Amino acid sequence: MYNYIKGIVTDYGSNYVVLDNNGIGYLIYVANPYVYQTGNEYKIYVYSHIREDEYTSYGFRNNEEKDLFLRLINVKGVGPKMALPMLATGSVNGIADAIERENLIYLTKFPKVGDKIARQIILDLKGKLVKNDELFTSDGFDELVNVLESLGYKKADIKKILPNVNYSLSVEDQVKEALKLLLSR
Repeated sequence: MYNYIKGIVTDYGSNYVVLDNNGIGYLIYVANPYVYQTGNEYKIYVYSHIREDEYTSYGFRNNEEKDLFLRLINVKGVGPKMALPMLATGSVNGIADAIERENLIYLTKFPKVGDKIARQIILDLKGKLVKNDELFTSDGFDELVNVLESLGYKKADIKKILPNVNYSLSVEDQVKEALKLLLSR
């Protein structure tokens, strides 16, 4: 299987992008296709979902998104078509934090996720998304924390607002959003 495909986005729709790699256009379902601009080159981490009557590729901006997606689809009752919208409307850290804190309200806000599915997600994944007392991290997350610490904010305060930051934004916009959250506390 492929870990990632690097190519130029030639087209996108409401839930997919077409990634051209050496003249082959891969249709890849992604959480938020609007973060990709046509004509630009991207490295998209992929998961190939193979069933008897279907061969579908799902794409992610980083390995943390892919890892969370794979863990979610292993939960009874959660498939790729339910897990992908969760990544579209929530951040990796926000979802992981909600699972760790057993926040049913946060989890049931996602499309098709009811109380029963949310409880099953918590039951199956609680305690499995934490690495060394830290939630999932991505490159932007580390950079965001470093910037906020350099501005004088304490790590404990930063950790409290991280689940509410939109990680699909640029790091500069993440910092602005984080600062607003820190100032409103």
